[in-house]
Amino acid sequence: MIVVAGEALIDLVPSESGALAPLAPRRGGGPYNTAVALGRLGSRTAFCSRISTDAFGEALVGGLREAGVDVSSVQRGAEPTTLAVASIAADGSAGYSFYVEGTADRLFSAPDRLPDGTRAVSFGTCSLVLEPGASAYEELMRSASAQGVFTTLDPNIRAGLIPDPDAYRARFKSWLPSVSLLKLSEEDAGWLGGTPREWLASGPSAVVITRGGDGLTAFTRDGGEYSVPGEPVDVVDTIGAGDTVNAALLHGLAARDALSDAGPAGLGADGWGELLRFAAQAAAITCSRAGAEPPYAHELNTF
Repeated sequence: MIVVAGEALIDLVPSESGALAPLAPRRGGGPYNTAVALGRLGSRTAFCSRISTDAFGEALVGGLREAGVDVSSVQRGAEPTTLAVASIAADGSAGYSFYVEGTADRLFSAPDRLPDGTRAVSFGTCSLVLEPGASAYEELMRSASAQGVFTTLDPNIRAGLIPDPDAYRARFKSWLPSVSLLKLSEEDAGWLGGTPREWLASGPSAVVITRGGDGLTAFTRDGGEYSVPGEPVDVVDTIGAGDTVNAALLHGLAARDALSDAGPAGLGADGWGELLRFAAQAAAITCSRAGAEPPYAHELNTF
């Protein structure tokens, strides 16, 4: 079982250009997208979050079920669903403004236990910023790591939601001893400061940096560095691309029985090359579609 912990929200995506373009609601949130992508890839997956009982919340839970994701760890609340209004640049990159006050996902509380058979837990994005839920997710991250569970972190920085950048950067560093795999974009790496080698020295077994169309690079604690180019694709938008990478990495590590502290280093050059190419291909398919629509297993080369 791979557990994904974090927010589920609705992306309002413009259907054409212009400031007053009609907005189409799409299911989203970095952790939510990661869980759906894992389910579509065929990994046994559970989602751990708090989702509204409003119409958007029902649609979000329905999307998880459609992807085969276990929702027994989803808490429910009557508060409204978080909204993220997307803006799409000419190159397909997405920016967001958020409507988060009083929303259901912020009131998440850490569960007493993880689902049976949990081998990995994935964290990231807004859920680690917005209190009081952020402290609950942090508690879950630390407790999972203390139990020897493989943990992944994608900070997926949304700077507009972070009132004190320096405090967040310090908090990020405090998480690293509890993180097995750190994945982040080069833009997020620049915002956070530091280098992969510095982060590896603090705890993670591996760090993966995504560089958009230029590909991905993995750094491992034993000194390894492995890169692959991006997959050529006609980009519609980049919504969910990084979340798809998270899912592909977890799915591939599980397939190689590498969800352990020593697992990432044990892949070697061939294993990392195969895993990174798989992630790049999965992300490219997501970029070829509007909104966060990760691929199904049958659309990818078999891992």
